[in-house]
Amino acid sequence: MHGDERAERIADFIEPLRVEPGSKVRLGRDFDPRDKAGLKKREGVELLRSGVELLAEYQQRLAAQDTYGVLLCLQALDAGGKDGTIRHVMSGVNPQGVRVSSFKVPSAEELDHDYLWRYAKRLPERGGIAIFNRSHYEEVLVVRVHPELLVRQRLPGHARGSGVWKRRYREINDWERHLTDNGFKVVKIFLNLSKEEQRTRFLKRLDLPEKNWKFSAADVRERQYWDDYQRAFSRMLSATSTEWAPWYVVPADRKWFARICTAAILAHTLIDIDPRYPEVDEETRKDLRTAKRRLEQEAPEGLPADPYAARHPSAGKKKRG
Repeated sequence: MHGDERAERIADFIEPLRVEPGSKVRLGRDFDPRDKAGLKKREGVELLRSGVELLAEYQQRLAAQDTYGVLLCLQALDAGGKDGTIRHVMSGVNPQGVRVSSFKVPSAEELDHDYLWRYAKRLPERGGIAIFNRSHYEEVLVVRVHPELLVRQRLPGHARGSGVWKRRYREINDWERHLTDNGFKVVKIFLNLSKEEQRTRFLKRLDLPEKNWKFSAADVRERQYWDDYQRAFSRMLSATSTEWAPWYVVPADRKWFARICTAAILAHTLIDIDPRYPEVDEETRKDLRTAKRRLEQEAPEGLPADPYAARHPSAGKKKRG
């Protein structure tokens, strides 16, 4: 498939998942956690494989160009599938170019700084991809559902008033605008899980001994705040889906479909960046030719001067993109 056609198909596929900036979101009304866009699972396996291959190709270009970086933020409720999504979608990329950070309860040191400090420390470098397994959006989700956590942050009195959430939305939007203006693309994905599917996954963790370690009684206690979280997610999506860093709401009841969507969204971002291999100037090209001749002269008798070129006659004719 031609590159432009491939990019267009990916863009069309993910468009229904995008939260239109400025729109008012109600999760239960606007997004179906069980949607699968008419795909069957066996089709999904091949689509995911193609997506992983595409990511590997573009990650190499991103690293070689060393100009842009990508931050992928994954948000979901417990058992939403974040770990599995990361493992499957990033299975084909070079691990040296990807860093995954999980954010748990903030430490005493982290609480001694502003709420974005610990996230800023884990941002990607140019040419790299950083994945936040949970992200700075915890500061307007779990902290909003459990306002006692806000007290632990020891904010001055004027910063704890009724406008704290509106202010944090603005601060997060400004921070992400700063990142994108400086060449760091922000990709935000919410894995939208239904309450019944979460219950099923919790029970599976209890029923299978090898899954017991993944279960926490606190996860079940958090289910009593389900409606509060749905409202917090809806407000977050409404307030922070921007032109420079839009949100994508991915149906997560079917893990295979969530992984396809995530791969497509990340691929779309990389295709949009369109990283290129650096052009070699003529002086450097002359040095490369000299080095090639010296290496060819060292070939043992009876062996080709350039074994790789002998096996791949068209290699030198390919144009890097």
